[in-house]
Parts: sequence; structure tokens; C-alpha cells
Amino acid sequence: MGDKLLNITETCTILNVSEVTVKRWAREHLLRSVKNGSEIMFPEPDVMKYKEINDKLSK
Repeated sequence: MGDKLLNITETCTILNVSEVTVKRWAREHLLRSVKNGSEIMFPEPDVMKYKEINDKLSK
């Protein structure tokens, strides 16, 4: 897995949503996440794809 992993703060900034929302999406398997110790990380390509989908739906 050579994809860059984003922390929750970076993910929230890109998606323009709260930390609670990102954690819920991860818990509900709407946004792929991986555990890095006690921290939740998000593959950058998945975050960007999710952003693209959300942007299209919000128009």
C-alpha cells in the first residue's frame, strides 16, 4: 500500500466536515480507514474520491 495516509484533521479539512462526521463515516464503512496505533488514518485517494462524489451530490 503506497498511498499517502491522511490523519483525521487533514481529512476533515479536505472534506469540509467535522471530526465527528469523519469518524461516523469510517465507523459505517462509508470512508475507508486504517488504524495506525491509536490513530485513525485515511488513504488519500479514497478521501479525494469521496470528496468528488460528495461535491457532485451537493450540486
